[in-house]
Amino acid sequence: MTNSERLVKFDLLGQEYKFYTAASEEELKSILSLVRQLVENNSAQATGTLPVGRLAILACLNIASQYVKLKQDFDDYRWDTEQRMMRMSEEIRAKLLVD
Repeated sequence: MTNSERLVKFDLLGQEYKFYTAASEEELKSILSLVRQLVENNSAQATGTLPVGRLAILACLNIASQYVKLKQDFDDYRWDTEQRMMRMSEEIRAKLLVD
């Protein structure tokens, strides 16, 4: 644990969880909100009762899926931006050589 980390406690499906984090309060609220939303959605969609561990795994899979999609979108965006910048640079260079 670093000096900037603090202990956080939160309840999820009737169980208390604790962990250390250096995340800002705003970040932490967003993280916990996302986890609660995903776990509760999985819980509501589940037929019968699933153990908390399985709900947590499903939430992790959802988060990982979102991460992979965002990473791919970012990589596509970066590639597209680099291509545009190269084309613009070539156009500028061509204009400078003509003038």
